[in-house]
Amino acid sequence: MKDARGFTLVEVLVALGIVAIALVAGLQATAALTSNAQRQSDVLLAHICAENELVRLKLAKQLPSVGDSEQGCRQANQDFTVRVKVSGTPNPSFRRVDAQVFAGASPVLRLSTVMGRY
Repeated sequence: MKDARGFTLVEVLVALGIVAIALVAGLQATAALTSNAQRQSDVLLAHICAENELVRLKLAKQLPSVGDSEQGCRQANQDFTVRVKVSGTPNPSFRRVDAQVFAGASPVLRLSTVMGRY
């Protein structure tokens, strides 16, 4: 019998297994990149919402009253909820303001600042 040329069934199956593992690894890397890009986009939009609320309080030109409030914010066809918490500080001329942004029920971002009397 002459020497047969080609691959055996075992060699072909091993090669297919290696290719399958490489494709799965590539798919997982692509999914991770897509997830990170979406997270970065959500954080950017949430930052805009939080900044808008903090600037709105600054433009009121008065010391914000202590308490909690909640506003809706729509950015890039996404709905966010901004919860603003104003709390007192040891100095009565200043207030701490925390703006936390949620996408649905999950928190995305929190910004904090201190506002004083005008």
